[in-house]
Amino acid sequence: MDVTPEAGIYARESPYLQRHVQVGVAGGRVLSVSFPETPDADAETDHQLLDRIEVYLDGEADDFADVEVAMTMPTDQRSVLETLRSVPYGETTTVEALTQMTAGLDPEENDDRRLVRTALAENPAPLVVGDHRVSDGPGAAPAAVEQRLRSLEEL
Repeated sequence: MDVTPEAGIYARESPYLQRHVQVGVAGGRVLSVSFPETPDADAETDHQLLDRIEVYLDGEADDFADVEVAMTMPTDQRSVLETLRSVPYGETTTVEALTQMTAGLDPEENDDRRLVRTALAENPAPLVVGDHRVSDGPGAAPAAVEQRLRSLEEL
């Protein structure tokens, strides 16, 4: 899904998450997803991705795999997050398994597992890049948000 090409910050309150979902977009790609208690003052509320997230938070399965995300991080971290996007809605993985699934990484290597944890913690678009599906890894969303996303997907 190519998001609205108009750059901007968009936010909408989520009763399920008990906070806002805020997305930053530019050039038809998601730059960021965050969960502030109070959104940016200039955030607009009308965006097709927010509509889709709202439906997801109401319980409709969606893995957001078709959403274009601007992966502006080191190549090795980008590889981890791109691999993570293959984990479907309602399924979990572990740091070790994600390390094994990511080309060029070895789950036996501490540095590679550390790289995976760093990529998860610095994920610019949690929810869209579902780091909540990694059962034993850090996520970029607040812990309460991660728990609600896991509950939603029955993980």
